[in-house]
Amino acid sequence: MRPVFLGCLFVSLLAAQAPRTELLWPEGAPGAAGNEDADKPALTIYPAVQPNGAAVLVCPGGGYVNLAMDHEGRQIAEWFNSFGVTAFVLKYRLGPRYRHPAMLDDARRAMRMIRERAREFGIDPARVGVMGFSAGGHLASTLSNHFREGERPDFAILCYPVISFTTRYTHSGSMRFLLGDPPDPALVWELSNELRVTSQTPPTFLFHTNADTGVPPENSVLYYLALRRAGVPAELHIYQEGRHGVGLAQKDPVLSTWPARLKDWLMVRGIIPAQ
Repeated sequence: MRPVFLGCLFVSLLAAQAPRTELLWPEGAPGAAGNEDADKPALTIYPAVQPNGAAVLVCPGGGYVNLAMDHEGRQIAEWFNSFGVTAFVLKYRLGPRYRHPAMLDDARRAMRMIRERAREFGIDPARVGVMGFSAGGHLASTLSNHFREGERPDFAILCYPVISFTTRYTHSGSMRFLLGDPPDPALVWELSNELRVTSQTPPTFLFHTNADTGVPPENSVLYYLALRRAGVPAELHIYQEGRHGVGLAQKDPVLSTWPARLKDWLMVRGIIPAQ
C-alpha cells in the first residue's frame, strides 16, 4: 500500500502546483464593453514548487492589440518557478476595443489582488515586482510610475519596452492602440514614462538589443537615464544582436544569457536568496 500512497501524494502535489486562471473581476470588469473573453481580464497563477517568497506580475507584449502569452508569459513564469519565484501572468484588455486607462486598471487590480492574498499565495507582500515585454513593458513602466496606495511594485523588469511617446523612438502602433488615433496630446505626455520617473519609481532592470528595429533601444536608454537622475537603482543590458520579441532567446547562445543577468540582479537586490 505504501507505493500507492506515495503515488497519490505525488499526483496531489502536482495538482496543487498546476497553473490556474482567475478573473480579476468575477462580477465583471469596470467599463466592460461586453461579456466576451476579451472583456474579462485575468491572472494565471504559476505557484513555485519550492517558493522563496518573491513574486512577479508578468505583462506579455503584443502592441496593445495582441498578447504573446506563451513566450512572454508561460515560458517566463516557468523560468521564475524554476528558482522559487511565484509568477502571475496578466491577461489585460486590448485595443481597439479598449483604450487607456483599461489596461492600467487591469494591472493595478492585479497588483492589489496579489498583495491582498499574499498569505494564500505563500509570498512576501514586500517582494512583489512587475515585469513587461514590449508594450507590456510600457504597461509595467506605467504601473511603476502611476500607482496608487498598495499598487507600487517593489521592483520592475522591463524587456525591450515601449517607453517614449514623445520622441522619434516611439512605437506608433502601441500608442495608437492604447490612446486612439489621433491620441489625446495630454495623454501622450502623461504616458511617455521616461518623463514620469521620480525617486518613488521602483528599482528597475532593463534588457534590450541594439539590433531591435521594432522598438529601438533608445526607449530603454531614456528610461535608464531618467532613473539615474532620480537616484533610483537600475541596471541596463543592451546586447548587440537580436530581433524584437525574443523572449528568453533560448536558441541564441549569447542572447540567452540575459535571464542569468536578471537572476544576478534579483540576488543583488535581495529579492531572492543567493544561490
